Amino acid sequence: MIDIGPEEDFESASKPSEWRVYSVREITREIKRSLDEGFAPLAVEGEISNFKRHTSGHLYFSLKDAEAQIACVLWRGRAGGLAFQPRDGDHVLAFGTLTVYERQGKYQLDTLWLRPLGVGALQAAFEALKRRLSAEGLFDADRKRPIPEFPRRIGIVTSESGAALRDMLSVIGRRAPWVEVVLRPSAVQGEGAAEDVAAAIRDLNALGGIDVLIVGRGGGSLEDLWAFNEEAVARAVAGSAVPVVSAVGHETDFSICDFAADLRAPTPSAAAELVVKDRRELEERIRVLAGRVSRLVSDGIRLRAERVSNLRSRWGLRVPGERIRELRQRLDDSARSLETASADAIRRRRSKLETAAGRLTALDPEAVLRRGYSITSRLKDGRIVTSASELEPAEAVRIRLSKGAVLGRVESLET
Repeated sequence: MIDIGPEEDFESASKPSEWRVYSVREITREIKRSLDEGFAPLAVEGEISNFKRHTSGHLYFSLKDAEAQIACVLWRGRAGGLAFQPRDGDHVLAFGTLTVYERQGKYQLDTLWLRPLGVGALQAAFEALKRRLSAEGLFDADRKRPIPEFPRRIGIVTSESGAALRDMLSVIGRRAPWVEVVLRPSAVQGEGAAEDVAAAIRDLNALGGIDVLIVGRGGGSLEDLWAFNEEAVARAVAGSAVPVVSAVGHETDFSICDFAADLRAPTPSAAAELVVKDRRELEERIRVLAGRVSRLVSDGIRLRAERVSNLRSRWGLRVPGERIRELRQRLDDSARSLETASADAIRRRRSKLETAAGRLTALDPEAVLRRGYSITSRLKDGRIVTSASELEPAEAVRIRLSKGAVLGRVESLET
């Protein structure tokens, strides 16, 4: 490092060869590279000030505390997914990467997501997102689908280490041990949890063969449950091809996921009870229904037997019985007459058939050959000869006999 004192004439000083002269752009790029490589993504807590929403949709603001402030930008693609409307004075947590805006030569936080801090702010964000999605029709009752009564394969989206999963597996195993459970583990709290839950829902849809999904986690504070109040989760639930049961927190907890789901369960354990029937209840229902069917069948048989017995004992039925016997005898007579007529017709037709067969036999060329005749054909084209004029001297012929054939040539013709 070269230190040039203020008393020296800089213009007249000789320039050492190790000096590096930067352009403004170059030094700005070096600072940007140092920030990009030297700082991992980080979270910054502070108060919003100088908030501006540009016509492009990008958000520009500063985060400040009592000692300092930092410029921030939230690009339009991410700003559209905010669950609340930022304002000056809001106390927030911003997550992003440090970078340099080269045109102005200032560093800023390239914000990836923004969360309000404090229950009041979270509740306001909750209500704002709920109103917006409700206006879109995302929570409409006609979008809700029925939950299958007897699912064979259930998908679960929750933390694999949470008590909620153990509770659900215990309930399902006790009530319906034949049901298959497919777990897609997901973060349920903290940075990236909402995106992971949404991705898990899409993954289970893509897997196929799932009859119903349970999405949720155990209880906690509003901050703990916030992942299920994110727009990404709401849209993934609403877009699921498989019916979704939301089971977030305790009975008094309500989430955006609850409103988007096809069915809300007060707790994860209750969700498991809602999607599978208790085998003992099913066995009892089957026993009751089987008894009811047996009684109905027995009563029906008994009533009909009594009715038949009553009808048979009535005098009025005797006359129809006599009529039936008379008609049965007439039917027998008609059947005998028909058999006789059919036999005569068969004999007449057999005689005609035998006569026709005799005629066909007499005309059969084979029969003619057997009587000493022959069939002559021209060898060159196989055409049968019926007149001597059809042949020429020395022409090759084939003479077919009753047994075998003779090949020869014409010596002379007699026409």
